[in-house]
Amino acid sequence: MTPRLELRGITKQYPGVLANDAVSLKVRPGEIHAVLGENGAGKSTLMKIIFGSVKPDAGEVFFNGERVTVKSPNEARALGISMVFQHFSLFDTLTAAENVWLGLDRSLSLADVTQRIRQVSGEYGLEVDPDRHVHSLSVGERQRIEIVRALMTNPQLLILDEPTSVLVPQAVEKLFGTLRHLAERGCSILYISHKLDEIRSLCHHCTVMRGGKVTGEVDPREESNASLSRLMIGSEPAELQRTAPMLGDVALAVKSLSVPSEDPFGMSLKDIHFALCSGEILGIAGVSGNGQQALMAVLSGEDPRGAPGSVTLFGHDVSRQSPMKRRKLGLNSVPEERLGRGAVPTLSLAKNTLLTRMDAVGPGGWLRMPGVIGMTNELIDRFKVKAAGPHALARSLSGGNLQKFIMGREIDAEPRVLLVSQPTWGVDVGAAAQIRGELLKLRDAGCAILVVSEELQELFEICDRLMVMEKGRLSPSVAVADATVERIGEWMSGLWDQHASAGQGGAHVQA
Repeated sequence: MTPRLELRGITKQYPGVLANDAVSLKVRPGEIHAVLGENGAGKSTLMKIIFGSVKPDAGEVFFNGERVTVKSPNEARALGISMVFQHFSLFDTLTAAENVWLGLDRSLSLADVTQRIRQVSGEYGLEVDPDRHVHSLSVGERQRIEIVRALMTNPQLLILDEPTSVLVPQAVEKLFGTLRHLAERGCSILYISHKLDEIRSLCHHCTVMRGGKVTGEVDPREESNASLSRLMIGSEPAELQRTAPMLGDVALAVKSLSVPSEDPFGMSLKDIHFALCSGEILGIAGVSGNGQQALMAVLSGEDPRGAPGSVTLFGHDVSRQSPMKRRKLGLNSVPEERLGRGAVPTLSLAKNTLLTRMDAVGPGGWLRMPGVIGMTNELIDRFKVKAAGPHALARSLSGGNLQKFIMGREIDAEPRVLLVSQPTWGVDVGAAAQIRGELLKLRDAGCAILVVSEELQELFEICDRLMVMEKGRLSPSVAVADATVERIGEWMSGLWDQHASAGQGGAHVQA
């Protein structure tokens, strides 16, 4: 059978980094083909080359047996290649149909596109209302728009980058059904994910990359998570050493917190209550876009609009205090947005270390740069950040490596309270295991940790209690030992018992 896609000897060199080193790959018609690799393995660069947004230095690309040179995404789409990126590119003020229309042949009318969306979404069970404005849709619904937009071009090859990172468990199985249906009709799918269970369940073939090279090809259905990990990172992730929490006093308390959204399409916070003790990890689950970012902004001080007394830190009212004043009381935070909030793209890693590590500032405000550089080198080594040293610009790192650096910077500060959004988003299984282990060590040292994550398995692994956020509201808390994936999945739709015995502050402490 002629391969749908064949890559021969693809090579791409960046300053100081060989992203792809003579990579060869074949994808057959109707095959769901996983590309698996640790952060910095070269997966994203390879996908960008296929989609025409990056030009290779050497190598050949064949599509349906013919050699092609893909110079742009438009040329890729003309060939029959579509890509759904991890981060959406939709306009909130437009309807679903108008967003799809923007990327299609302008000879079609909006009415034609609307009718075609209904046909395609019905055919694949994607449930998209073309007349609804994007700002009124959940993140899962927005992802369906992106997939429908890709399917409207009748792709022969569909590239999906971390497609389940924003979906509740029930929606993942529905997406998998759609992808299997596509494959049965002859569409080839390139599937990128760090979730080994997904790859083993869905994919027919798997190409493993490490350090820019292909290191193996396997049938993932015949592999275990452990064997895939060994292929990807050379070893199995260390098992988490988890002990029962030793609870201290209340570190962070939130009472009657209601904050209206300043963004017309944002989510307002509605009567939030909870308490977080020293020595415990409290997880907040939920589909992205339900107010998690707004809550973390209020707690970190980025949004100081909480009513007096609504946020207290070790008994101090910090509702209207700045992030710096909260940091002096021992609160550190890791925002969801890496570039722009977690790190300044145009600054070096050493200077980004200075953003939150004020212990590197001497008397009179003088910077101790040798100490800063040494601290940054230690972070790079400890958290295995792939970078060209402390002077490398933040924007030069892959997303996963930048996440490891930012997480390492805040963990190494030994905070008394740590707020974390998506701690392992985009990192490989080895790095994810290390980050989770470091969070547990912090907890055991007495730190109070609040984790917002869309990775349910991650929350079950490291948290002591769980809550769910939906439409700006926060559910009661439940001990992880008493929680199930099905129960939390239902709560993500707002179906929690308002009279749960645990109460808003949890079974053992009230806010």
